Amino acid sequence: MMEEKHKSVLLKEAIEYLNIKEDGIYIDATLGFAGHASEILKRIKKGYLLAFDKDIEAINYSRIKLAKIDDNFEIYNTSYKNIKEKLGNKKVDGILFDLGVSSVEIDDEKRGFSYMKNGPLDMRMDKSSKITAKTIINTYTPDELTRIFREYGEEKHALKIALEIEKVRKEKEIETTIELVEIIDRCYPYKEKRNTHPAKKVFQALRIEVNNELEELETALKDSLELLNVGGRVVVITFHSLEDRICKKMFKEKCEIDKVVKGLPNIPKDLLPDFKLVTTKPILPTDEEIKQNKRSKSAKLRVIEKIK
Repeated sequence: MMEEKHKSVLLKEAIEYLNIKEDGIYIDATLGFAGHASEILKRIKKGYLLAFDKDIEAINYSRIKLAKIDDNFEIYNTSYKNIKEKLGNKKVDGILFDLGVSSVEIDDEKRGFSYMKNGPLDMRMDKSSKITAKTIINTYTPDELTRIFREYGEEKHALKIALEIEKVRKEKEIETTIELVEIIDRCYPYKEKRNTHPAKKVFQALRIEVNNELEELETALKDSLELLNVGGRVVVITFHSLEDRICKKMFKEKCEIDKVVKGLPNIPKDLLPDFKLVTTKPILPTDEEIKQNKRSKSAKLRVIEKIK
């Protein structure tokens, strides 16, 4: 059932750009329901797969799925921010990040990710975490809520929504996704509701705050680049501008020639960058993929390779 619900985005492209070797060691930093991981495992008969995920339900499902392919894998029930800690001095040949929330998680109203279904204000990837969306909505100050909605959701009505939340919670604790959706809806001009769901940006912002997504991504990307063998690649699939900006900036910086020597006719080899951009522009889903899976529409894939 989960297999049918969840479709891995840019699956073919991600596997192609990983440039998989049969005896290589690879990391799926965002295992989910093992869509990408399954395809990696099929191609590394002499290699090994390491996978990371906070969600124990996804891990339990994926372990069974992967075991049907081969047994040369290990799964860590932790955030990808701990990749370096778990691997120590090991080097790998490729690392994949698929930063989208899986369809299974979105569609499960009990997880509280969806603004289309009524459920508890949760949004935790790691269910053992103490902070939920409910905690944030009911305890953060209006200033803090405004900052989160603006920074993580790029929501222009952030202040108005934060003040309305403050007004409502003085009377009653806000507990469900639909309660929050109704509050946000009241803060949106009618004409703007025709083009987008009013709650989309706030729910994105809350999910990022609950799971500390941007800080964890920055840490994980930096550490991942240090773990690569020469010829190894990091492939990242992002779904909103904030993630993509972090990825694009870090990849660009790693591939730039030092300003001190840039422009010299013969730059010493040891002063050249250790990395190169494999994709100078992001790879986007095809029209056909978007038609089959509307959630793929905002996806962007970027790739970097270690060259020395």
